[in-house]
Amino acid sequence: MKKIVFLLAAAILSVTAVSAQSTWKVDKMHAKLTFTVTHLAVSDVDGLFKDFDVTIESSKPDFSDAKFTLVAQTASVNTEVDKRDEDLRSANFFEVDKYPTMNFTSTGITKTTANHYKLKGNLTLHGVTKPVEMDLWYRGTITNPMSNKLDAGFKLTGVIKRSDFGFGAKYSAPILSDEVQIKADGEFGKAN
Repeated sequence: MKKIVFLLAAAILSVTAVSAQSTWKVDKMHAKLTFTVTHLAVSDVDGLFKDFDVTIESSKPDFSDAKFTLVAQTASVNTEVDKRDEDLRSANFFEVDKYPTMNFTSTGITKTTANHYKLKGNLTLHGVTKPVEMDLWYRGTITNPMSNKLDAGFKLTGVIKRSDFGFGAKYSAPILSDEVQIKADGEFGKAN
């Protein structure tokens, strides 16, 4: 009888361990959050956020139940042109004094093919929150040879409309495209 109780307890513990929630934190040295807009309908302008944080919560090894949370500091926007960056930080765009962060919280994830997902969530930008959907590629998990800890890699792509967020309303298309391409790449270290 003791053997049966022991085996039952071991089975319960192993199921609990497998389904335990894990937290993954972005490795900022190996991550980038970028955007692209089209200027005058003939050229692309790229930018990035230098200061952002992303956390993933998941209990499944394929991240099919993952919840993503992102916070980007809007004042960290950088397009490598000082005058343009000042305009982006002003009331014309990010209005960083009033809206210091841009936030994304996922609300659902759906597998489309092996390691590819549709990630739905709420994006808050310029004081407006809207649902968005992005493409997510889970690039795999490895044991990092430098830290001996698990690292997972992801690539996120998608398009948002700046008009949905009342963002840059002073600049109509074709001066500045309404569509903004989003791309994020990153490695995430398992925190627990």
